[in-house]
Amino acid sequence: MNKSAAAEHSAGVGAEAFKAALKSTADAVNAELDRLIPAVSEPEGYVVEAMRYAALDGGKRLRPFLVCAAADLFDVPRTQSLRVAAAVEMVHCYSLIHDDLPAMDDDDLRRGRPTVHRQFDEATAILAGDALLTESFAVLADPATHPDGNIRIALVQELARASGAAGMVGGQMIDLRAAELNLDDAGLRQLQDLKTGCIIACACRSGAVVAGATNEQIDALGAYGIALGLAFQIADDILDVEGSAAETGKATGKDEAAGKETFVSRMGLENAKSYARSLADDAVGHLKAFGDKAALLREAAMFTVNRRN
Repeated sequence: MNKSAAAEHSAGVGAEAFKAALKSTADAVNAELDRLIPAVSEPEGYVVEAMRYAALDGGKRLRPFLVCAAADLFDVPRTQSLRVAAAVEMVHCYSLIHDDLPAMDDDDLRRGRPTVHRQFDEATAILAGDALLTESFAVLADPATHPDGNIRIALVQELARASGAAGMVGGQMIDLRAAELNLDDAGLRQLQDLKTGCIIACACRSGAVVAGATNEQIDALGAYGIALGLAFQIADDILDVEGSAAETGKATGKDEAAGKETFVSRMGLENAKSYARSLADDAVGHLKAFGDKAALLREAAMFTVNRRN
């Protein structure tokens, strides 16, 4: 495979250094989530147990990493960026709980463990997702996230847009109706941009927002995130074809079994891989203004298209 532009630009960091940074951020975010979602002994504690089960079960923590890496471009204190990262991850975990429900994707396995509605029950899973979504905004609105109320409001607006009907929820709605909508290539991209790209772009933008960055800087990181998000989704679709449940921690082969349209089914496996690499290159192109400080974000683009889980 020819080395892509993303690979060339990220050569200064290296995959091992990136993996170490990803793990370090994941550990810090896990600790922050554990602190922000403490166990409760009262009767309502059962839903908190389900929230903790969903939020503290590991995973790559790519979205929190993107928040922190973007914020690091502007030397934001980790005490602030980790709170923003935890809020974004709460929304991501809520979306996974609801996506796995019988009314949605009907999955039994997530990250190598029973999904929340299997481990607990369907009603508790719905409530746990609702509670994680709500708590994410409480975290962002807290002065501990940033002393400037205008920045806290901007963070809330970013996450609300990315997670609502104009973002992730809208993408899930299109996904559920995809067969009847008979999507063309542009429609399929819109679906993926909304369902996956918006929250990844939000993570990148939020790291700049908490820094009080310029609109141009925020938009550049957002454009990086949108390209990265589509590359991430295509890599997921490739893993659904090539991967195993042992690698991915969830059932594979479901897209083909359901007759679901993806860029893999539409373009073929090799063309989809090539498209994902070109998107990684596009993502890297949006980081030029940040110079060497964006090396980890460049490496994240390569990680996205080469990952096996």
